[in-house]
Amino acid sequence: MKSLTQRLGSIYLLLTLIFIGSSASGKLPVAANEISNTASASADNLPAVNSNTTSLFAGQADLELIKTGDRAAAEPGDTVIYRLVLRNIGTVSAPNIVITDTLPLGLRLIPNSVQSSLSLDTATTPVQLSSTTTTNRTVTFTFPSLAPRQTLNIAYAAVVTPDAVRGNGRNQAQEARSNLASHVLRIQPGILSDCGTLVGRVFVDKNFDGEQQPGEPGVPNAVIFMDDGNRITTDANGLFSLANVIAGDRTGTLDLTSLPGYSLAPNLYFIERNSQSRLVHLEPGGLVRMNFAVTPAHGEGR
Repeated sequence: MKSLTQRLGSIYLLLTLIFIGSSASGKLPVAANEISNTASASADNLPAVNSNTTSLFAGQADLELIKTGDRAAAEPGDTVIYRLVLRNIGTVSAPNIVITDTLPLGLRLIPNSVQSSLSLDTATTPVQLSSTTTTNRTVTFTFPSLAPRQTLNIAYAAVVTPDAVRGNGRNQAQEARSNLASHVLRIQPGILSDCGTLVGRVFVDKNFDGEQQPGEPGVPNAVIFMDDGNRITTDANGLFSLANVIAGDRTGTLDLTSLPGYSLAPNLYFIERNSQSRLVHLEPGGLVRMNFAVTPAHGEGR
């Protein structure tokens, strides 16, 4: 009994690739290329046999991404609706769609607000994304595949937080095979700002607790110097206020030379108030109080 090798002899396989394509520029457009494949086989005692011809079209996905928002300006507390439109204008399907969308500083994705649909010509069908993940300010949307002429629509909501006033409102989105799409949101401070308001009073502290009680009058014409150089004078009731103060740690110092006949009242409960200076922390858009307690220099009025 002859072995299989002896009976078939030597078998020769011939693989033929035919590359067909043309363009006016002389370069072959990948999306229109046809690749044909044939094979032949022969043996020592057998005639050559040719296979049928198989063809495939080589192409690449061509994705176009558009990013829009439902408004041009927003302020802290507002909700912005963003939309992503990814179109496949190529001739082949685009598998493993991954869109990364980086939100502006101070904007936060609202959970469960993501909606998506798939459009082809005039028909639109709701679909579910494979996943939606958030890392810091970057939101990643994934989808299995996008066929030629199909459009993936994604809409989601983001809330504007107070941190947004420190950013530029620009966000960018991209699929690795698409253009870079961006949207600019003008952030308005609204009722918030990066400054705050400082209020206070200079008063006669009769019980040395640092707090003004009934019967403890304010002292007019007292002068307070701020760390930024501002000079404040109290009114007839010893009150003062200063708007548009830059947020942060602020220091005010009472000028005792503007209060002849008065000295700083000793505080029996808070050692830090036994100083002409007061340190306060002012939040953006916030209000903070800075009081100064004094006493008659020779004990009058106690």
